[in-house]
Amino acid sequence: MATRVLFVGGLGRSGTTLIERVLGELPGVCALGEIVHLWQRDVRDDERCGCGDRFSRCDFWQRVGHAAFGGWHRVDVHRILALRDLVERTRHIPRLAGSARLAGDFTALVTEYAGYYAKIYAAAATVSEANVVIDSSKHSALAHCLRWSDEVDLRVLHVVRDARGVAYSWTKTVSRPETDGSEEMTRYAPTRSALLWNAHNAAFGLLRRRGVPVRRVRYEEFLARPRNTVRRVAAFMGMDPSVMDLGFLHDDAVELSRGHSAAGNPMRFTVGRIELRRDDAWRRQLPPRQRALVGAVCAPLLRAYGYPLSSNAEIVGAHR
Repeated sequence: MATRVLFVGGLGRSGTTLIERVLGELPGVCALGEIVHLWQRDVRDDERCGCGDRFSRCDFWQRVGHAAFGGWHRVDVHRILALRDLVERTRHIPRLAGSARLAGDFTALVTEYAGYYAKIYAAAATVSEANVVIDSSKHSALAHCLRWSDEVDLRVLHVVRDARGVAYSWTKTVSRPETDGSEEMTRYAPTRSALLWNAHNAAFGLLRRRGVPVRRVRYEEFLARPRNTVRRVAAFMGMDPSVMDLGFLHDDAVELSRGHSAAGNPMRFTVGRIELRRDDAWRRQLPPRQRALVGAVCAPLLRAYGYPLSSNAEIVGAHR
């Protein structure tokens, strides 16, 4: 039986980690973090799990590795990273998004690559006794690879945030706690992040056209109406929101328990009460010229997603 997977997609700094953490609090749901980075950062480099332990010392992930592969020592990380370089690339999305079967050798490579993820999803569902697992890898090319796997019941949550807010967030210096402060997260100039915002978000539209269930959520809307958004996403995952206890989620805050996110934003280590409020610092801190440039580059999709082109206007439906 195929494992039901909610793939959280979008460009980084769009609020995907927070949304994944909130959804991971639902009964029957297991949030795994960004599995696309697990091979390198966790299996190979032994960085910290969201629970705080090194990957090699995390009981949850060791049980997953045993169930999936007979132990992580049996995983050929170099092979998986080589496959990633061969098939999981933005330039391959037109081929992956095609309606016809993939050509010969490429089919075998995509199937093998997606198979490693399918094994992790199935093992994690078994270990956690979950009905749905969440992979917040975000990469659109990975989602396109996964759609070719018969072992994955794929559903995509496409998270978008105002491109100008995303651009400002990519300019900030953020340390990676899992490296004990020795490394920082990648930074992009606003022009670069604007181009990436367009490319990644457009790619999820292609998935919808190929029959993959896709539900779009604006980050600003989630912050304004978190309980309503979570109920809608739960229904999208095939769950009954009417019988769910959402006591952990309030209109302006959420109570997060410790999880086992394999990789991702530093927020995955946060436990306890977190205030849910919009961060509009970009309106003041991102220079006007850069705001205008990002707005112009991303204008078609900003308009399609319901964002005002004027940076001084409010988003329709995003008021608290």
